[in-house]
Amino acid sequence: MHCKNCSEPLQEDQNYCPNCGGKVIRNRISFKNLLNDFSAQFLNYDNKFLQTFTALFTKPNDVIGGYINGTRKKYVNVISYFAIAVTLSGLQIFVLNKFFPEVLDLSAVTAKGAEDFSRKNLEFINEYQSLVMMLYVPLYALLAKLVFLKKKKFNYTELLVAFAYILSQISIISAVITIVCAVFGVSIGTMSIFLLPLQIIYSAYCLKYLYELSMEGIILRTLLFLLILGICFIIMAIVIGIAMYYSGDFKKIIEAQKAAKEVTYTISSVINWTS
Repeated sequence: MHCKNCSEPLQEDQNYCPNCGGKVIRNRISFKNLLNDFSAQFLNYDNKFLQTFTALFTKPNDVIGGYINGTRKKYVNVISYFAIAVTLSGLQIFVLNKFFPEVLDLSAVTAKGAEDFSRKNLEFINEYQSLVMMLYVPLYALLAKLVFLKKKKFNYTELLVAFAYILSQISIISAVITIVCAVFGVSIGTMSIFLLPLQIIYSAYCLKYLYELSMEGIILRTLLFLLILGICFIIMAIVIGIAMYYSGDFKKIIEAQKAAKEVTYTISSVINWTS
């Protein structure tokens, strides 16, 4: 008998390959086997995923700092953890679109008159969710590099690792909370009001331990981070607005808003006349 992963000769009583560590599979795939594998990988207390998920809350420096310093076996590596987060985020979007489309409402966090613009942004994020998530990692890492410019503890690549872990953790917990809240009819606009501050606090919490900062130090740097991030979003909004203007989408939005106001005015006039 040989290992199906690396072709190493095996003894009949061996359950794991001594060369590559792969598990010896003797049974054909069945639904029961798949459930057992899933349970072994994700549901038992000792598995790396639950250990990583828990440690990123209780001791983030042990996970992130450990990986940066060379500890690669204790927790799920950053690429795999990010892949899990992207998968769960995609599942979240599928579930919301398929079963709870009514909660895809951003009116709670949208300025009056900008509903169409927000809707288009939401559609874009839903369609390119994985790409958007991947772009946030280098952006946040760059902003952190600027905010912590005088502290040379981490280089840019190491900050990419840090924010890949941080954003993955935020994405995983947000996906779970969003689906649970959707069951009770809570819109994502309302959820974002509560989730956004928690995401900011969690990111600051991780960076505080990574950089070994005081409470005052992390608060000041968090405010600076948000200020720079706000400026970046304003610039992005201007660029998107210009692109929409030249593509004709901006004009369509204005015309749609005018038409909606005219319909509302007509309905109000009819109601007042009949009463």
